Amino acid sequence: MRIAMGIAVSALTAMVAGCATSPVDYGASLSQQDQQWASPECQQARAQASDYEAREKHHPGWEFAALGPYGLGIIAATKEAEQKQRKLYARNVHQQCSSLPLPKALQGDLSPAVAKAKYP
Repeated sequence: MRIAMGIAVSALTAMVAGCATSPVDYGASLSQQDQQWASPECQQARAQASDYEAREKHHPGWEFAALGPYGLGIIAATKEAEQKQRKLYARNVHQQCSSLPLPKALQGDLSPAVAKAKYP
């Protein structure tokens, strides 16, 4: 029981700790005075970010998954993937809409991690 409770607490902490900003909110925080703001590429990037946010809000709830033995792991993995997608869309909005350098929060590899099997 203590192990299950520890796993549950660590999974919930991981979900809350790494929340990424919404790409739509990030795009709204950029300067509209920038010369790239009115470009068609910027408008397309902001539209894609808005579409992603709408899809993310309307996906089915994951509460039912918490009932199974692997539920918290599934929920944590889903939340992590959503955060990476938010960062990816925010990075795209920044690159298309701002001439400023990319902030550190949006730098790094955001590609999905591929697990490599290790054999003895």
